[in-house]
Parts: sequence; C-alpha cells; structure tokens
Amino acid sequence: MSALPEDAAGRFTVGIVVAKRKLSNPWVDHAWLPAAALPAAPDMPPWTRLSANEREELFFAGSYELSFHRGETSHYRDNLVSGQPSLWVSLRPVGGDEHEIAAVTADPYEGESMAGAIGEIVEAVPMPPEVQAHLAAFVEAFHVERAFFKRKNKRADAEALARGVPGQGRRRDET
Repeated sequence: MSALPEDAAGRFTVGIVVAKRKLSNPWVDHAWLPAAALPAAPDMPPWTRLSANEREELFFAGSYELSFHRGETSHYRDNLVSGQPSLWVSLRPVGGDEHEIAAVTADPYEGESMAGAIGEIVEAVPMPPEVQAHLAAFVEAFHVERAFFKRKNKRADAEALARGVPGQGRRRDET
C-alpha cells in the first residue's frame, strides 16, 4: 500500500485538456468536449492552445483538485476494476464561446448524475495511471466493507387508507 499523508489523502490535482472540434452542421460550427486528464497541472495559463489541425484544437483548460471521500470508496473501486478507469469532466458555458471546468469526479455514479445537468458538457476521459495509483491507495486505506441489509416493507393500514388524508380530496363534512 502506498503511504498517503493524512492532509493529502483525499485530494489529487489534475490538468484538464479540452477539444474544440469542427462540425459539419448548418447551425453549429464547433463543439467543446473534455478530451483528457493530465496527472498534474502543467506550468501554463488556463486556455493555452496545445495543438491544432484542420478538424480540432486542443487547449489546456486549467487544473482541478479532485476530492476523494471515504464514504464513496466502493464507487471508486467499481471504477478502478471496470477495465477502463475514467474521470468525468463537466464543462459549463460562462458566456459566448467561453467555458469553465465545473466539476471533475472519479465516482462513476456522480459522473452519471452530472450528465443530467442542463447546459453542461459532461464526458468521461481516461484516468491517468498516477491518479489510478493514488485512488487505489486511498480505497485500500479507507474502504470498509458494509453488509447489505434489506429493509422490510411495512404493511399498509387499511383503516388509515379508508379514512383518507385530512385536507386532501373530499372533506368529511361534504356529503
């Protein structure tokens, strides 16, 4: 197991690369998409152009500090053993053609819920091996297996159902 200093155990800073891709669409000429995560933030200002060709431009969008939470270790473990560990990156438009990094997560279930945000662009990108190693050490250090307990359903009270709920539907004094 890798030693995780207590103050840095739940954090890891990544750099985010975003692609501006040209589209053949009569209404939209390009699309912004998260393209990659870097294991560390490079020493350059956000939105520095990294490369360009006729179909796409790549930009370093900025850095983001991932937060790992002890209660989510089973989700992180699911991500690590999936065969394709990923980070989910959410971009938010801030005006015109500008975007900001709204969120980055290693929790696949949180990533799925982020995809439902209206107006945000969410993509899964490959998780760098350095982040995988840090996340695996975090899971190993903090995961606690929890037993599954199925809750029993309570039977409905037929008498309560027959009486109805006050304030809804027909009032008792209406006949």
